[in-house]
Amino acid sequence: MDTPHIPVLLNETVNLFKDIKEGYFVDCTLGFGGHSEAMLERYPHIKLIGIDQDKDAMEFAKKRLAKYSDRVEFINKRASDALKELKGLNITGILADIGVSSFQLDNPERGFTFDSDTLDMRMNKDQDFSAKDVVNFYSREDLERILKEYSEDRRYKKIADFIIKNRPITSNRELSEVLMKAGLKDKKQLAPIFQAIRIEVNNELNELENILNESEKLAKNGTILGIITFHSLEDRIVKNRFKEWAKKCICPPEAIRCECGNNNQKGIILTKKPITATKEEIQKNPRSRSAKLRGFMFTKG
Repeated sequence: MDTPHIPVLLNETVNLFKDIKEGYFVDCTLGFGGHSEAMLERYPHIKLIGIDQDKDAMEFAKKRLAKYSDRVEFINKRASDALKELKGLNITGILADIGVSSFQLDNPERGFTFDSDTLDMRMNKDQDFSAKDVVNFYSREDLERILKEYSEDRRYKKIADFIIKNRPITSNRELSEVLMKAGLKDKKQLAPIFQAIRIEVNNELNELENILNESEKLAKNGTILGIITFHSLEDRIVKNRFKEWAKKCICPPEAIRCECGNNNQKGIILTKKPITATKEEIQKNPRSRSAKLRGFMFTKG
């Protein structure tokens, strides 16, 4: 079956779960089912719960995974909301691929591309709030905030100023032209600005935090969690949370001696450094170059 999206770090992700126990594997970002299909094939003792807020992607994944229908369930919701419904189940693995699929990025109608006739960027088409709201109605202060924090472009004030002066902006093509006027030279410089707006539209950083929170609540002894990120801010969130979970002592730094019992470790970090794509994978799929995979195994639950 031809797929409009190539799953990144596929072998590395499947290998991360090599010690997965019998139970449910939860794919928080099912997409077109690439990671899930490989997991079901490699580990016949697991069942899959596939979650995605994109109905188009889910319909494709249902067809792709039809041969495993007796081992698969689907939930069409935002991942953090869906995870709350899984309490009481034997969850032995959780995967979240925090990125936009190639299908979404390349489909002009979804409003992610630089030359799209729409200004959208919603991962969930049923959501009302879109890039049009951010670009045309955000205050100068809020625009500067998201551009500074999410794009990390030092010209964030100038870029916000040009956006405000050129309102209303009705398409990504118009937005690209405005950004070019502000001094951005090519797609490489445009990408972080579009990414910043997309992160805001889909509340992606809060969603990642919520996925981590809900995963911790669901985890049992031996549950493996894998997170794939594409942005330094996302990777930092995952790295810091895994470090926090791995700490034995949670006393404040100013404490003279340990008073917490030195017994608060929730598990072990499986990846000392993030796993990144090989040269061969980057050659086949350039979008994999910024992907980072981190893994954690819970030993308390």
